[in-house]
Amino acid sequence: MTSSSSSLHCFLHPKAIAFVGATERSVWSNAALASLRTLGYAGQLYPVNRRGGSFHGMAAATSAEAIGEPVDTALLMVPADALDDALADLQRAGIGNAVLLSSGFAEAGEEGRERQRQLTAKARSRGLRILGPNCLGFVNFVDRSAVWTASLREPLPAGTLGIVSQSGALAGQLSFMAQVHGIGLSRMVSTGNESDIDIAEVIDYLVDDEHTRSIAVFAETVRDPQRFAAAAERALAVAKPIVVLKMGSSEITAQAAQAHTGSLVGDDRVFDAMCQRLGLMRVRSIEDLVFTAAFASMTGPFAAGGLAAVSMSGGMCEIFAERAEEEGLALTPLAPATEAALREVLPGYGTPQNPLDVTGAAMLEPELFGNALEALVRDPALGAAIVVADVPNAPANDTPLNRAVLAQVARGLAASPVPAIVCSHYVMQVSERSRELIAETGIRHIACGIHHAMSAAGAVRRWSETLRRRQGAQGVAAAVPATPPAQPLRSERETLAWLSQRGVPVVPVRLSRSADEAARFADELSGPVVLKIASAQIAHKTEVGGVALNLQGADAVRAAWQAMDARVRAARPEAEIDGILVAPMRQGGLELFVGTVRDPQWGPALAVGLGGIWVEALRDTSLRLLPVTPAEVKDMLAELRGARLLDGWRGAPAADRDAIAEAVAAIGNAALALGPELVSLEVNPLRVDGRTVEALDALAVWGAAG
Repeated sequence: MTSSSSSLHCFLHPKAIAFVGATERSVWSNAALASLRTLGYAGQLYPVNRRGGSFHGMAAATSAEAIGEPVDTALLMVPADALDDALADLQRAGIGNAVLLSSGFAEAGEEGRERQRQLTAKARSRGLRILGPNCLGFVNFVDRSAVWTASLREPLPAGTLGIVSQSGALAGQLSFMAQVHGIGLSRMVSTGNESDIDIAEVIDYLVDDEHTRSIAVFAETVRDPQRFAAAAERALAVAKPIVVLKMGSSEITAQAAQAHTGSLVGDDRVFDAMCQRLGLMRVRSIEDLVFTAAFASMTGPFAAGGLAAVSMSGGMCEIFAERAEEEGLALTPLAPATEAALREVLPGYGTPQNPLDVTGAAMLEPELFGNALEALVRDPALGAAIVVADVPNAPANDTPLNRAVLAQVARGLAASPVPAIVCSHYVMQVSERSRELIAETGIRHIACGIHHAMSAAGAVRRWSETLRRRQGAQGVAAAVPATPPAQPLRSERETLAWLSQRGVPVVPVRLSRSADEAARFADELSGPVVLKIASAQIAHKTEVGGVALNLQGADAVRAAWQAMDARVRAARPEAEIDGILVAPMRQGGLELFVGTVRDPQWGPALAVGLGGIWVEALRDTSLRLLPVTPAEVKDMLAELRGARLLDGWRGAPAADRDAIAEAVAAIGNAALALGPELVSLEVNPLRVDGRTVEALDALAVWGAAG
């Protein structure tokens, strides 16, 4: 158990609670009391009101100190200007934990942020842990206790899904949705403004909680990225799934936007890359947040292998196949032995394939469903299975036939060697009747419909692959120490030289300081050449006429050199020009873009995409946090919409993906070695022609200190 887990245990498992500011005239007081009664709270409750009196038949103490008994957690329902006195009262009473309902703090502008800073400082000086302010509280469904100032709906069976949300109202809606669909919760915590306890600390606590099998997180922002990442690492280490719905996207910084990478990435995509690195399952809706987290809690990690999908409808099987392709799920071809076993049980018109249609014959002979599943789930290439079957939730569909089919599904999956889950045909409510049938049959059932089930399956498959890489110590790059040069790289020539030193294949390039010198260099290269202006003040050379292509012969090189020198000096008279670079002209092949950027929250990241003009036109890039391994780079290449171009297009040779991956990983390491003052390192283009991979142009962008 971590220090966070130990610190929060008493807070979130209160056996004695104080309501400070309790009054029957307050909607918050009444809602908090109603929540405890709905849960069947068996602990002590102490109302506190400075005027005394009673609260729903309970005598109110005039202060927390006057309670005179040990209290684990207090709910503060007092105005913001009375909080200082209330905190001092808690300290005198020996109460170390408080939920702050009050608003008007950081969410209310700079004045509110200053009030929150003062509140936090005072609470810490008094040794108090704070949940909030602007917070609805928490619910402990397992131990039937809560400090929750909103409504709860009955029945509330405990389950294994934990909810952490910065929005209390949304947390309440998530709990309602879970209840409607038969998904039991373990804990629900609203963190509000997070003056003290934040989502990262609650996640860390839930990682250790034996009653929580999966964690659903709603976040508007991540205030402590380092602690958040550490909690995610711990969850990954114990294979506890975390599903995240995070709002907000923006460009990374104005400074990073000086280079292409900043405008192509944005901090929201860097958050995506962090989720991918740490195995967090990111979703885009509250439905997928709840359903994916519940799905993952039932299945756990998928085994290595493909997915099997089973239904009694050919149309449903078609939907399965299409959604599987959208989610990148492999519907495994069945082994010959599996096909043979299925032919023994299917009707003559049935086809042993994946997805498997057991046909309408199962309506006449439910045993057919069970027999087919028994044969299917033993296929050696399977990693998981999804079966479509509804659980009756009302008298109208609670027929003997539906019960018989459900019993056969349960029998067929009972000895499954891989995770197997049953989903409804469409999103359905789960009634008490449904819960009884699920418990009776022992099936893992989620009433989310095929669409959400396949979304969840795709997320769990990706999480499972991350787990296998981590557990096998494969595909995780080692940290690269910073070993920056004596002076920041200021020019293309210096940047290319640095990349070459760090193992990146680079086009040969020489700096000429006269037209004659350029002609001599060109002659030594014995072929057409490129001229490019060399100036640390000119990042985008084409905008000032600083690039000349496909020059052949000494006279052409001299003339182009002189014209470029004059043109650029006229366009940028203030720029310090070092000379003009001479490099061999490369033609043909495919151009890639490789760029790194430093996110203020999550650190350095690397983007790969089609290069040249296409990087801006198509914005087709894949992103990872640094460092990356060549294996990760190959995954990035496969994610590009233009990935097929790498495999040869209209007669072009197929690109050597291994060679590309080695070069891109080396570029990432070269960027890391330059240290934290580097804003962005870009190679555009990285030319690929069959087995030849070569950086043709490079740019380093530095922060103010660089």
